[in-house]
Parts: sequence; C-alpha cells; structure tokens
Amino acid sequence: MTDLSHRIEAKRDELIALTQDLIRIPTLNPPGENYRVICDYLHRRLSARGFACELVRAVGAPGDSDRYPRWNLVARREGTRPGDCVHFNSHHDVVEVGKGWTRDPFGAELDGDRIYGRGACDMKGGLAASIIAAEAFLETHPDHAGAVEISATADEESGGYGGVAYLAREGWFAPERVQHVIIPEPLNKDRICLGHRGGWWAEIETKGEIAHGSMPFLGDCAVRHMGAVLAAFEERLFPAMAARRTEMPVVPEGARSSTMNINAIHGGQPENPPDFDGLPAHCVPDSCRIVIDRRFLIEETVEGVRDEVIDLLDDLKARRENFDYEIRELNRVIPSMTDRDAPVVRTVTEAIREELGLEASYVASPGSYDQKHIDRIGKLKNCIAYGPGVLELAHKPDEWVGVTDMLDSARVMGRSLERLLLPS
Repeated sequence: MTDLSHRIEAKRDELIALTQDLIRIPTLNPPGENYRVICDYLHRRLSARGFACELVRAVGAPGDSDRYPRWNLVARREGTRPGDCVHFNSHHDVVEVGKGWTRDPFGAELDGDRIYGRGACDMKGGLAASIIAAEAFLETHPDHAGAVEISATADEESGGYGGVAYLAREGWFAPERVQHVIIPEPLNKDRICLGHRGGWWAEIETKGEIAHGSMPFLGDCAVRHMGAVLAAFEERLFPAMAARRTEMPVVPEGARSSTMNINAIHGGQPENPPDFDGLPAHCVPDSCRIVIDRRFLIEETVEGVRDEVIDLLDDLKARRENFDYEIRELNRVIPSMTDRDAPVVRTVTEAIREELGLEASYVASPGSYDQKHIDRIGKLKNCIAYGPGVLELAHKPDEWVGVTDMLDSARVMGRSLERLLLPS
C-alpha cells in the first residue's frame, strides 16, 4: 500500500463515526428536512480542516420555502500551485423510510462490517468515503497542485433541481472552474458508472361524471376509464418496451430494456385520515389520475416516448365511449453518457487496478442522478459516478453500506487525487 492508502485505512474508526453522524441526521425528501443541519455539520468539519466553505440556498427552486429551504454546501481547498480541480459531489437527501425495517432507520447501527440506516448506501456512505479520501490526501500531500472540492447537495432524490441543477446554473460546475467530477453513488467499488438512462414523468387524468353510487348508470366512472388505460399499457405498451434493448451498459440486466413504473393512482373519494372511522360517501368518481415514471434508452427520443403514450390514449378515445383524458408532463431527463476515454474515467480505472487489483467494469445507471445537470447545464462532460455500496439496496428497508467497501472506495478516490493533482 502507498502512504496515502495506509493513512486512509488508519481512519477506519473515523469513517465509521462520520457515516453514522450523517445517517443520524434525517434529511428526508420530501419534504426536505434538516438540510441546513447536515450542511452546518459538514461546514464545521471541513472548515476546521482548511476548506473554504460556502452555504448556498437554492432560492426559488422547486420545493424551496422558508419552512424547507434547499441548502447546499460547497467546500474548496486550494493547492500551492495551479492545476485542475477535482470535485466530489454527493447528495445529502434521503427518501422516505417505508415499511419492512428491522433496524432503526436513523440509528446508524454498526453490525459487523455493515452500517444500517436510510441513506447509508444511497449515499451518505459515499459522501463520508469521499471526505475521508480528500482529508487523507491533503494530510499526505499538502503541496498538491490545483484544488479539491467537496459538495453536499439537495434534492437529488426528487430531480436535483434544488441542488446540483441550481449550482450548475450559478456556474459552480463551469469547465473553467472544475475539471473532474466524481459522484460517489452506490455502484459497487469496482465499477465506473458512465451515465444513465433518460426519464419522462407525466400525470394522466381520465374524466367522468359524478352520480349516486347506487345508480352508476347515471354517471360515468373515471376509475373504469383509467382501468382501460392500464389494460392498454399491459397489453401494448409494456410488451413493446420489454422488446427494446440498449447498447448502454445499464445495470441491472432488467434495465437494459425500456421500463415504466406506475408511481401513483388517485381516484374518487380522497383517502380518509387515520383517525376517521366513518363510512364512505356513495358517489361515482368523476376523476382518476395516475403518475407514470417512464425510463428510456439512449436509442429512444423523449418525443417518441411521449407520443407513444399519447397515441395509445388517443386510440382509446376513438374506440371507447365517453373516454376523455388530460395529460401533463411533469419532468424530462435526457440520457447522459461520458466517453470511456475521458480523463476521469482513465484515472479511476487505473486507481481501481492499483488499489484493488481489479479491472474496472463500465456501467450505466438504470435511474438518473445528478450527472445530468453537470452535463446538460454545467456543460462539463468529464464526470462519472463511482462509490461504495450495492445499487440494489438503494431505497430498500434495512439499507446498509459496508465499512470495508467504503475504505476500498476511499483508497481509489485518494489514488485518483494523486494521479490528477501530483506531478507525474
């Protein structure tokens, strides 16, 4: 091992404690809780280690409010001479807890080599590993060239518009300011993620007419119309998507095809609050809405994805009596792919070989992450995802991250800094 690798290994207990501290700050999104708390925590830590830290609120971004402000932290440590800037970007928000946990979701319990908790894998373990790697590098090489940056950003789990998208629009990822970006998302320690599939989200509403539930023939049930939509999806759209395959190295295997998730369905009487034990009213629903989450391949276009759904709905309108609908696009993300010969890809490939004795594999993510904003808004192509954790654990109950995996990934990150910021 190199001196830097030994130093990182010696920080095992510090890495565990840092990861636990981060998990114990419940930065739930939605609605966006404790964003300032985690940014203040990181500000104290990194400023004490010589980083110039800046808190940036994404004023006006989706979800930003005085109750739930969208806070981000950017920390920068300058070297002793000119050179490139290497930026580690991690999101600090986590998704809802969900059901099925056997551990305290925010207890950060250490059991053997695993730390459990919501966000342990996605991606507070990666954030902690990048901090330990950067700090160990700076302790080992105080005379390095260029600059090291670490950011902790908001709202990746809801699109990143209160985090990296905002920072990119404000110039924080401009190519003249930052040259290399590593996003420590959980893709496994021997894999380099070059990019991600695209996404198109929309809300579809079917229309009906309210009437007494005992005489449904006097109304028009919007839920039944939505049932016809779902049946058409099952019969036509899902088989068509499953037949498409991409040349992108998407993992896991099921994501090599186009996919769609029915994210939500709402129709008829609103759900009663938990403390209400009354009976429902007798009404025919005049509206039913679903939200669809359509992930598409680099070989497809977002316009084609949208038109495929609209054509299906228009066909139902032509064939089904009284069928009417509205569709509203919620968001779109274009696929992103970094070239395999990009400097940061070559650097991390060599670091994996040197530190882990493994040949890196190159993958693409089934879902989008903040590379999309660094690429499309920041115009910075030299960006990858690389970090500890098992992708399939993200958003699952009893989520965990391995301590050994974090240390191994930190060594790769540290070696990458040596390759990029030290004289050859």
